[in-house]
Amino acid sequence: MADADPRLHDRLPAIAERSVETAAELDWLLQDSREPFVVRGLASPWPLVAAGRESNRAAREYLLARAKDRPFVVSVGAPGDGGRLFYDERMRMNFQSGRALLPEVFQGIDAAEGKPDAATVYLSSIDMHEFFDGLYEDNHIDLGDRSLISSIWIGTRTRIAAHNDFPHNLACCAVGRRRFTLFPPDQFANLYLGPIDNTPAGRAISMVDLHDPDFGAHSRFREALKHAVVAELEAGDALYIPSMWWHHVEGLDDFNVLVNFWWRDTPRWMGQPQDALNHAILAVRDLPDAEKDLWRQLFAYYVFENGPEVTDHIPPDARSVLNPLTAENAGRLRAFLLRSLSR
Repeated sequence: MADADPRLHDRLPAIAERSVETAAELDWLLQDSREPFVVRGLASPWPLVAAGRESNRAAREYLLARAKDRPFVVSVGAPGDGGRLFYDERMRMNFQSGRALLPEVFQGIDAAEGKPDAATVYLSSIDMHEFFDGLYEDNHIDLGDRSLISSIWIGTRTRIAAHNDFPHNLACCAVGRRRFTLFPPDQFANLYLGPIDNTPAGRAISMVDLHDPDFGAHSRFREALKHAVVAELEAGDALYIPSMWWHHVEGLDDFNVLVNFWWRDTPRWMGQPQDALNHAILAVRDLPDAEKDLWRQLFAYYVFENGPEVTDHIPPDARSVLNPLTAENAGRLRAFLLRSLSR
């Protein structure tokens, strides 16, 4: 389906491209860069990429041969929706989610392939280890000793609204083509974010239709576009998306497969910042302004500045969670929070 304004992406600057010859070079780039970058052909040696270059059906057969006999979560949009998985006019999801075995899902895709009004079919963030045998082993990138979450995304033509993720992300286009439009982390206010507790996939999304922006309702989006960058990936290409960068993602062909690897620079026993934001909305946001200002100062004192004056007057062995976090004292703090939230 053609863009409502196909020129919009043409007007945006391209994401920088980098050349990588070895795993060590990639490791250095990932450690050094705070900006997104594209590596052309990084995943070209993958058997999945080779199968997709043969045909969409060959790619599906390759995946079926390695799929475990267990139901997959699948989202199905209405025919003629242009692949946009979003809200309807009542702020409910405009797609239905259910479970099916992969052969059943692919039979439906086979039957509808090439039809302009085919329903959108999307399997998102499928754990490669839990749902496939040998798929990760034959189709992955050497990312050293990073602790990875490895996922595969399979679907027809799709449009996924701009959202962000806390982990870093190396996204590899395996079958079909994908277009990514990225916005820096500080552009969140110009993206007109939707609810944080009613989301398509757990993260707040931009309410702006990138294909047909309503600048009357979303005037600040013009400023976001001044900072946007875009990349169109062919099969085998990879894109590094740093933590918290907003990304709008489009599957451009009748059948598309993406493999991505997430990791964070902090230990997994540390909490999720989004949980703290949610709790602050519950406990702080609606306080009287004077009280809220006191809590703003306390947050600065304990969290954002966290200077020596916080702990210098306390014996080191009595500072508990005011000491740098470890797995042990983080566990104590998590247990304390769970008890307080259950009251």
